[in-house]
Formats: sequence, structure tokens, C-alpha cells
Amino acid sequence: MNGLIADTAERIFSDHVDRGVLDAAEGGEFPDALWDVVREAGLHLVGSPGSGTEDGDLYELLKVAGRHAVPLPLAEVLVANSSLDEAGLTTIAVDGVAPWGRAADRVLTVEGEISGDFDVTEGANLAGESRDRIKLRDPRRVDLPARFYERMALSRAALMAGALDRILAMAIDYATEREQFGRPIAKFQAVQHNLAILAGEVAAARCACDGAIMSAASPNFGDAVGAAKTRVGEAAGIVAEIAHQVHGAMGFTHEHSLHHFTRRLWAWRDEYGRETHWQERLGRRVAGRGADSVWEFLVGIG
Repeated sequence: MNGLIADTAERIFSDHVDRGVLDAAEGGEFPDALWDVVREAGLHLVGSPGSGTEDGDLYELLKVAGRHAVPLPLAEVLVANSSLDEAGLTTIAVDGVAPWGRAADRVLTVEGEISGDFDVTEGANLAGESRDRIKLRDPRRVDLPARFYERMALSRAALMAGALDRILAMAIDYATEREQFGRPIAKFQAVQHNLAILAGEVAAARCACDGAIMSAASPNFGDAVGAAKTRVGEAAGIVAEIAHQVHGAMGFTHEHSLHHFTRRLWAWRDEYGRETHWQERLGRRVAGRGADSVWEFLVGIG
């Protein structure tokens, strides 16, 4: 990822995404101040034509956003703007539901319909993020790039990969600082074992996501996304469980920030296909190619 973009995003999200912003967003308040800063920095155009950035930069930016649980429809804005060469707050609806539809300028559907005139029924996902029911009025058709659904699935994998990184760091910090029986709990073998599993899952998820990002221009992109969404989703369940175990009772409180990340993992895991959806799709692809082509298939998506 472009170093300047990464540094800018890290600084902005570190400075402007705090507990108050997250709690307010989960209460239904769109973070206008944060959106203004993102727009002024030009981050909403990463991956768009003429921006000097590529698709890979878009997904790497989403990893940074995931590490901070950024309460904006950033994945939708980036994918929509890069697909349509737009610059506003365009959200994307799948199955009639869109993040922050109540605050959007336009709504684009994964079927290729778009409108700036729509009815909104406010709703939220498990993480408290806005997920609004949308009904478009007088939509027009637009040509979407190939594998648009897969691009959105990869956006969720990238957000989850970033959140997994943050959870790992939080678990290590807590285990290092929290003392029991006169020593940090990180000194106990059982905790070390769990942290090692957690770190391995995060590394595997990151590698799978990076592989899909690097295959963006490849004919195997869809398969790589399926593998990434599957592997990251599997890691999400294991990592969330271990992280809460390491944090103990403190990790289950609203006052601790762990839940801002674990609940998002659970919610993002369900969006644009759970593991079973992508596993079935990959299984059909393998079966269709025949037993003699399994190794070639695996190498191709790797």
C-alpha cells in the first residue's frame, strides 16, 4: 500500500475514532465530522480512476479502517466510487439493505441499479452498525465492473483482517499487563498457548486476504476471494472466543473496547457470504474441473 495513504489513514483514524464516536454511531448518529476529515484527505477516492491509486490500495485502506472499527460505510463508498467514478457518499445495498442509507447521497445495488431518491427504514446489525432497509424510487441502470459481488466480499475480508490484527494486539497487551498470583497472566502456559493459536489464526487470515488482494487482476480472483472470505471467517470465530477468554470478565463489559471489534467480526462474517457459501462455491469449482486438476486449481488461487 502507498505509504503516504497508510500513514494518513492511520493518523486520521487514531485521532478521530474514539469510544465516543463509536458509541454515538452505534446509537444511530452518523459521524459527520469523521466523514468530513476523510473526504478532505481524499481517502474516499482511493482506488478511483485518476486518483493515482489501485485496487490494492483500496483494500489495504480497509484493513486500516478495520483496525480502528471506523464507523463509516467506507467499503461501500470506496467500491462504489471506484466503480462509477463518483466522489460522494454512495452506499451499496445487497438484498435491500445498505449501511448508512439514512445518510447516503445515493444507493447502488449489487444488481446495478442506482438512485438518489429512496425510502429508508432504519436498522442495525449485531455490532450496532447502521444497516438500513432501502426501497429505490425511479432507479436507473448502470454497468458494474465484473465480479462486483466478489469485490464487496473482499472488502469484508479486509475489514475483518484489520480487526483481527487489532484484537491480537489488545489480547497481548492485556495479558502482559494483567497480573494474577503476582505475575502477568502472559507468563502462564495456558494463556501462552491460547495467544499462540490466536496469533496463528490472525496470520493465516492476513495471508489469505493478501492473496486475494494481489489476485485482483487475475482470472482466479473469484476463487481467491472465496478462499479469503472462508479463511478469515473461520479465524474470526476462533479469535473472538480466545480474545474474550484472555480478557476474562473484563472483556465482556461494555466499558471495555474489545466488543467494538469482536461484534464487528461476527457481523461482517455474515455479509457477502458466510464460509459455507464460499466453501460450496469452491467445492463445485473443484468438482467441475475433475480430480486431476485439483493441485492446479489450488496453486492458481494461491
